[in-house]
Amino acid sequence: MSTNFLLAPILECPSDFFQRRDIKLAVLGAGSVGKSAMIVRFLTKRFIGDYEPNTGNLYSRLVHVEGDQVSIQIQDTPGCIQVQEGFVQVLDSLSRCVKWAEGFLLVYSITDYSSYQSIRPLYQHIRKVHPDSKIPILIVGNKGDLLHARQVQTNEGMQLANELGSVFLEISTSENYHGVCDVFQYLCREVSKLHHSSCGDKRRSSIIPRPKSPNMQDLKRRFKQALTSKVK
Repeated sequence: MSTNFLLAPILECPSDFFQRRDIKLAVLGAGSVGKSAMIVRFLTKRFIGDYEPNTGNLYSRLVHVEGDQVSIQIQDTPGCIQVQEGFVQVLDSLSRCVKWAEGFLLVYSITDYSSYQSIRPLYQHIRKVHPDSKIPILIVGNKGDLLHARQVQTNEGMQLANELGSVFLEISTSENYHGVCDVFQYLCREVSKLHHSSCGDKRRSSIIPRPKSPNMQDLKRRFKQALTSKVK
């Protein structure tokens, strides 16, 4: 029985269900690292091992994060990434996705060292697009169950994350749903913090008193002078 139906975007809920801003996430990485499998695993709890080449699906769902129901959009991205001499060449569509997203998963496979090498230039590309942003970026080493084929050691992933100032997790999408869930829920929490911070800044700016009109100041000064002269 075909399982290609899982590759179709998950239908969005009606807009009147959404009580807050959508959380917009993007999953980036080289081809065949398990990006689509991670997304489907998180949203459906099911693991599907084989996928057709991904053309960039947008998944949308209502999910629970620490007891709260939030609207989440996850952009899956093609693995058409080429790294040459430390620079990453990305598709225009991928660049648009980077501009759109508020949180990022950078995924590599522990069985593919070249996919690990693509993480740094991808990270740098994101920071170039969002130079002054606090957008959270999480580095994920996937396929942690394939230890016999490991090419990237855990400490290498941790060291890279430390150098970039990011958070690192090594997971197995096929064996551990909870690890995948932790990854996405962490990003959801971090993006939610940015939303709340942004709303707080707007509220603070709205209660700042407006500068008093010079004309009103002049009228008060004249009124005070008139009262003083009457007293005299």
